[in-house]
Formats: sequence, structure tokens, C-alpha cells
Amino acid sequence: MVTGGSASDSRSGGMAGRPPRPRGRPRSFDRATALERALLAFWERGYEATSVAELTRVMDIGAPSLYAAFGDKRSLFDEVVQVYGALYGSFGERALAEEPTARAAVGRMLREAAAEYTAPGRPHGCLVIHAAANCSTPAVEESLRERRNANIAAYERRIRADVAAGVLPPDTDAAALARHTGAVIQGMSQQARDGATRAELEAVAEIALAVWPR
Repeated sequence: MVTGGSASDSRSGGMAGRPPRPRGRPRSFDRATALERALLAFWERGYEATSVAELTRVMDIGAPSLYAAFGDKRSLFDEVVQVYGALYGSFGERALAEEPTARAAVGRMLREAAAEYTAPGRPHGCLVIHAAANCSTPAVEESLRERRNANIAAYERRIRADVAAGVLPPDTDAAALARHTGAVIQGMSQQARDGATRAELEAVAEIALAVWPR
């Protein structure tokens, strides 16, 4: 005759011998929210000065969760740059695509930069420009440099198209004018971080446009 289990076995549903269940579950987090917080940290401090410890603090997650969800610091930063471009840095691309001339596109881009770079409630300036400051990680520095140079190349293509169409004079130095535009927008980013107002940067934009050939 087979007898029943002990009273303790009965209370545990006949589960005697099995390991106890863990008392807690790993804390979950909202990935998009954590990524936005990382973005703001990198934007404010730059790549080099933002430590993993600081990231876990602002993202409110542990280091294991950060590595599991985003990879290492470099991988997280790469994703941050992509999100920044989509959410905050696409105004220049839109201006180049939507305006009828290169001059109109650059004018719109610089005026919108004045607004974006001084918007309240978030770090001033441009993350892609600022994050490279004092950066001693060559791969990150090179990646950001390539992005900035790609922007200048896009300005130059648009200017050359206007020269070919007769909108700009045939002797226009497209390369120099594109680099001038890049220098202005990069300078506006730093000026915004130094406290320049939207109105002051809009005045810079108007002066920058005054040098364009007609």
C-alpha cells in the first residue's frame, strides 16, 4: 500500500525536493525612457565625461541591465546618436530637401538651429558637435567627425546643383561656401552652450547669409 506524503509535502502540493522559487523577478524598465535619459546625459556632458556609473544612475538601471539592453557604453552612444538625429537633429536635412534653393535651405537651417540649440528644458547646442569635445576615444571621435563632414558634403552638393542650374553664379566656390556654413552652425552650437540667446544666434544667421553670392 502506498501511503501519502508527509504533512509538509501535502502543504507544498507534493513539490518536496524541488528548489524553491526565486523570491523576486529582475526589475524591468522602459527602454525608450532609459535611452532618452542616456541621450540627455551624453548631450550635457559629452562622451568622455559621461561614465557608466553616471549612465546607470540617470537611466535608473543596474550595469547588468545596461549591458544586456544596450551593449557597452560605445554601443549605447551609437544608438543615442541615431535617436538624437531623428528627434532633434533632422531640421537641416529637412531644410535641404524642402527648400527651393541652397541659400533658402541654409537660411532656414541656421534659423532653426538658433531655436533648437537654445530650446529650454534640455541641453543647449548640438550633441554631435559637443560630444566630441575632449574625446580621447578615437573610434567615437572619428564617427562624429564623419557625421559632421557628411553634413558639409550635403551642403556642397546642394550648392553645386544651384550653380549648375544657374541659381548661383558660375564662379561660386561651392566647397568653401559649404565649409563656411558648417563653421557657422558649429560655432552657433558652442555659442549656445556659452549662453547666447536665440535672438543673438538668429542675428549670426543673417550675417552668415549676407556673404552668399547672388
